[in-house]
Amino acid sequence: MPVDLAALERDVGALPPEAWVGHFNTRVYQGEWSGAAFRAPGGDASRLYPDLTGKLPFEDTPLRAACPGVDTLMHSFACPLLAVRFLRLGPGARILPHRDYDLGFRTGEVRLHVPVITSPEVAFVVAGVPLPMSPGEVWYADFDRVHHVHNPGREPRVHLLLDCVVNDWLLERFDAATERIQVPASAS
Repeated sequence: MPVDLAALERDVGALPPEAWVGHFNTRVYQGEWSGAAFRAPGGDASRLYPDLTGKLPFEDTPLRAACPGVDTLMHSFACPLLAVRFLRLGPGARILPHRDYDLGFRTGEVRLHVPVITSPEVAFVVAGVPLPMSPGEVWYADFDRVHHVHNPGREPRVHLLLDCVVNDWLLERFDAATERIQVPASAS
């Protein structure tokens, strides 16, 4: 899936400081972790968390109109989008080991990561496996498994996260991606 990295970088840079809201789950991180929501329950840009009552549908926030790169990427998805947000992990910050329950194919919702600003120093580990995420790539991992992140660098790390409802279009993208992966015969 093509990603206009320069457009996403411009969007990150154009957001005013007040658009970044501290992450709600303060028990799972150390340092600065914040986000800017483009789709959120009730269209409330200050909500980085789901509506546990299930009464508020996910809707676009005013920030979507202010970020044309994010808007274009969202339009390229032919599957329902739930939460969509930038998440920024500050220099020296850590996201502690945790699980994001009910995110996976078996539950019908997957979380995709698009690294926008990062460095090779950032350690993103899922189920004990480091993921070498580079800017502009689209990544899926089973975040229902234990994962953690450490940004030892001097700059913030920013990812665009898209929570997607699994449909035929998304399954076709995953099938095409797995067909491109070559597994050596000795690894089977």
